[in-house]
Amino acid sequence: MEWAEWMIEHQWAIWLSLAAVLVVLELSSLDLVFLMLAVGAFAGMTVSFATDNLAIQVLVAIGVAVAMLFLIRPSVVKRLHRGAELISGAQGLVGKEGFVLEPMTQTHPGRVKIGGDEWSARPTDDSTIPAGARVMITAIDGATALVSKID
Repeated sequence: MEWAEWMIEHQWAIWLSLAAVLVVLELSSLDLVFLMLAVGAFAGMTVSFATDNLAIQVLVAIGVAVAMLFLIRPSVVKRLHRGAELISGAQGLVGKEGFVLEPMTQTHPGRVKIGGDEWSARPTDDSTIPAGARVMITAIDGATALVSKID
């Protein structure tokens, strides 16, 4: 049996291989695009059991893939991305409490300890915040925390 004959007689295997490759690609992207294309390839494989007509198989595969991309994927992505937005880095410090290590004013920044890190800090208003005071981080401006004293 020649290679071309084998491919004609085992079109389902080619569709299945294509679907498997697309699933592996999906694992690297996690965008659900390749997964939707894999579903289309799987549909092409299913149709190959009913007909040897490659044009029909390709049309079904494309139709299912396009339907999955435009009808199913948006709602799945929406469900997967539901929840609070992740805030990381320096912006994740906003709302945290800190401890003043050096007194500070608006014109003379001091130092605060936030968690285990020391940050340059200045008050958000014209007040003077003494060493030892507890403060709330209200914003981050570059490498400086803007703080307000907690009474």
